Amino acid sequence: MAKALYHKDQRVFVKSVGTWAKVERVLPQWVKGVEEPLKVFYDVGLGREFGGHELLAEEQARTRNWDDDIENWRVLRLRCQFEFDGVNSTGPNPGTFPVMVTDTLDWGGWRVPKAEYDRDPERIEYQARILANGLRLMRVARELALFAEEHTGLPEILADLASRADEILREIHHDPSAAPAQAIAAE
Repeated sequence: MAKALYHKDQRVFVKSVGTWAKVERVLPQWVKGVEEPLKVFYDVGLGREFGGHELLAEEQARTRNWDDDIENWRVLRLRCQFEFDGVNSTGPNPGTFPVMVTDTLDWGGWRVPKAEYDRDPERIEYQARILANGLRLMRVARELALFAEEHTGLPEILADLASRADEILREIHHDPSAAPAQAIAAE
């Protein structure tokens, strides 16, 4: 048995598409002799019906922690198009370039144009590794900030690091009270 999670004209985030939409119609699937629908689908005007597991209400989307443990950003290697027999011998992995993937289906994320990669492949490889490990670094920063909140009398250098980590986290989460990242620019 299923119950409707969303109602008509409610604004929802469609996770599988990555966009906001408005529920146009609630489409329950009824079975004769059963008091409640077996499944409930939602028409949000994107060409097909979506299940409740593919949608997030506006309130849920605002409070969702995007860096939770199910996020798995990684670097994939793709073959360079129009490269014949390893003509592209620049870079640490000839004939390929890094692609930052932020989705479980191996698409979505960050890509770099071939011309930019050819200009400085070591730099692009370095940037890809930083992006791939960004969530892990953010988790470390969050743990450091929480540790500093819970403990008093920390050494000055540790308290300073925790304060900087808290500033960075506020900037990442778009906290309006976050000060401009002057400390980051100074480094």
